[in-house]
Amino acid sequence: MASSTEDGADHEGEIRLWREEGWWIAREVGTGVTTQGESRSEALENLDEAVALHRGEIGREPTDEELRELGIDPEENATGNENPPDVLE
Repeated sequence: MASSTEDGADHEGEIRLWREEGWWIAREVGTGVTTQGESRSEALENLDEAVALHRGEIGREPTDEELRELGIDPEENATGNENPPDVLE
């Protein structure tokens, strides 16, 4: 599991896990990031992803090379003057 270097440094790497109303709840104490899952392992997997997002470790824009590997031409990959769909605003 991820460890913390933020406010809760004295709780570095501490994770709390409990059941609540049929769900497993997982919290990384140092960051305060909390997730849930139907099983312990699902809650912990969700926590790993959420902590990584919190720290900016994932969620970046793809590189031109990554786009090409997916068959997308970076030069033609633009919204132009179009507005994004409502769900992205």
